[in-house]
Amino acid sequence: MAGKSRVPAVKNAHAQALAEALEQSMVPAVSRAAAILRLLGRSTEPVGVQAIARSLQIVPSTCLHILRTLVAEEFVRVDPVTKLYSLDAGVLLLARQWLSQDRFAGIAQPALDRIARQYGVTAIGVQIVGLEHMIVVAMARSETMIQLHTQIGSRFPATISASGRCLAAFGDHDREDLHRRFKRLRWDHAPTLAEWETQVEQTRRSGYAVDQGNYMAGITVVAAPVFGVGRRLSHCLVVVGISGQLQNATLTRIGSDLRESAAQLSTQLGAG
Repeated sequence: MAGKSRVPAVKNAHAQALAEALEQSMVPAVSRAAAILRLLGRSTEPVGVQAIARSLQIVPSTCLHILRTLVAEEFVRVDPVTKLYSLDAGVLLLARQWLSQDRFAGIAQPALDRIARQYGVTAIGVQIVGLEHMIVVAMARSETMIQLHTQIGSRFPATISASGRCLAAFGDHDREDLHRRFKRLRWDHAPTLAEWETQVEQTRRSGYAVDQGNYMAGITVVAAPVFGVGRRLSHCLVVVGISGQLQNATLTRIGSDLRESAAQLSTQLGAG
């Protein structure tokens, strides 16, 4: 009986090993497909297989196979004459479905509209994706002549600028990991690590962060954290404006306004 009882265990272990191997073998293909979609999303013109493969360092035959699959799924289209690839309407359908399911964008929009109109700035709602990226999911622009080239779907390093200071202050992440990521960031006028840590502590005390020309020269960025269920940092409200227009009392008012608006959104998202 003892010998027979070991057979199912061996079979189960073998099946599990096969399943894990299959899962691991599929991950690179998914990552490459996502990279291709992002590349096509950034491109202003259709792109050929060789250019895509070269840019993403993918074997051309593998790249072609993934592209054909994306075409079949209607995420990508190919011009039958030029053989160039671009995004297809299937991506838009996914985006619409996501927007209809995302509570943050809907409830944040009125606050963003008011802030943009009141202070003459660009007001943005970003979603935090771990320690890798923040993605713009809602925004409002003022009617001033100066506008920044940011749009819904834009993404940037999670630890950069004022929103990055919010992540460091309220995200409960390992400090050494944060420091490693900080050292890889690109700024116009980079703060030292010690200066950045001081700014993170100021963010923790005040409830909002300020970046005055560090990330982009001549641009001031203000951000406040938004928490979800379990008080987990999930989003940030961000204001971006010309530094000359955001000084002293105005900057303080914007910071306080962002903090209060973010707190209200956190309550609506179930932060308690």
